[in-house]
Amino acid sequence: MPFQVIPIGVVKTEWKREGPRIRRHEIVSKLVIDKKYEDALGGIDGYSHLFVIFWFHELRHGEKHGLKMHAKRDLEGPLVGIFATRGYGRPNPIGLAVVDLVQREGNVLTVRGLDAFDGSPILDIKPYDRLDRKLRIRVPDWIQHRQEPAKRRTPPPHRQSQDTKP
Repeated sequence: MPFQVIPIGVVKTEWKREGPRIRRHEIVSKLVIDKKYEDALGGIDGYSHLFVIFWFHELRHGEKHGLKMHAKRDLEGPLVGIFATRGYGRPNPIGLAVVDLVQREGNVLTVRGLDAFDGSPILDIKPYDRLDRKLRIRVPDWIQHRQEPAKRRTPPPHRQSQDTKP
């Protein structure tokens, strides 16, 4: 059952595949949305966070890891299924990130926290709202000790919602 996905825009960022590693929360990108979809961005600047769905366009053919891989590419870690990781070598090279919306200027959204390389096609954007927020999540022990504790970031006053106020 073939289907077609049409990109709505492209990612512009300083982050390149072959460049230095940058912590995801430090990456600032511009989502340049095709002008024909500019009206679809109406109201989006009222949100503090967005889901960005994009295509890993720089994944080289044959670069897939197979169905199993070592988590975080750590050979000392457990061998787990690709769907239990955030690894790039997936059957469909689709990326998903929750990003901070910094600003909107016409058809360009400036975001922070997107791990897409420069030139990545944007497939869709969706607002992140209270329905998406999960307070109690479970992660496997093998990943929990590798993740840094999340730093509480307070959004600017104009972006605070009732459930983020101190």
